[in-house]
Amino acid sequence: MKTTKLFLLLQIFILSSCVAANTPPDNFHYQEIQTSTFKLASWQKISSNNAPYKIYIEGDGYAFNHRGKASHNPTPRSTTLRDIAFKDPSPNVIYLARPCQFVKNDPICSTRHWTTARFAPEVIRATSESVEKITNNQPIILIGFSGGAQVAGLVATTNPRLHIKKLITIAGNLDHQAWTNYHHLPPLNESLSLADYQESYLHFPQTHYVGEKDNVMPPQLIHDFVGTAHKQDVILVPQAEHNSGFMAIAPQIWQEQ
Repeated sequence: MKTTKLFLLLQIFILSSCVAANTPPDNFHYQEIQTSTFKLASWQKISSNNAPYKIYIEGDGYAFNHRGKASHNPTPRSTTLRDIAFKDPSPNVIYLARPCQFVKNDPICSTRHWTTARFAPEVIRATSESVEKITNNQPIILIGFSGGAQVAGLVATTNPRLHIKKLITIAGNLDHQAWTNYHHLPPLNESLSLADYQESYLHFPQTHYVGEKDNVMPPQLIHDFVGTAHKQDVILVPQAEHNSGFMAIAPQIWQEQ
């Protein structure tokens, strides 16, 4: 039963990822950001020194192949987050990939960085350094999709130099230990856990968009993590699944300032 559930869960990720990549608009430019560890891919549209920087952090990507084995390239095939980010009319918008996604020949990359160590200290540090380089002490809105929500939360709670104005999640994995327990999956034992920073996390202004039909990241797990303090900040998106249906709430995200 445990093996069957693992296989079905992997199939959800794989099937929902098999779509063509979208093309960035002309006003977004591609930039690779070299950090002390990884080289991160980003697409950036920056047109104002006075507006907040909205940084969309990608999910775990194509972590496993159709046989349930770790993939050789975690670059996401789903365009869920890119679709929202690239259509955001805000003046400063950045789509930030996770380590080893889109970038070729980064020698530090290994399969552990998109499996058991997907939230490892060096992974979070690389994202944190990238956000710091991009924003240059300006106000920041971090928007994390799926596992990117865990990354956004760890970046916000571990880097006091960042001026985090708000945290937004879309189908967000805020507690990977609760998530692996729920699905009876092996623990991500090389990863940091946002649960260890939960008290600090809950002090940030936040909004969580959860899919009504999301079987990968069930809404109850988000409710359990944020508790009654942010119950009103959890927004159920009707009919949305893990990789579909969230464009319906994109205008609300675009208006976040």
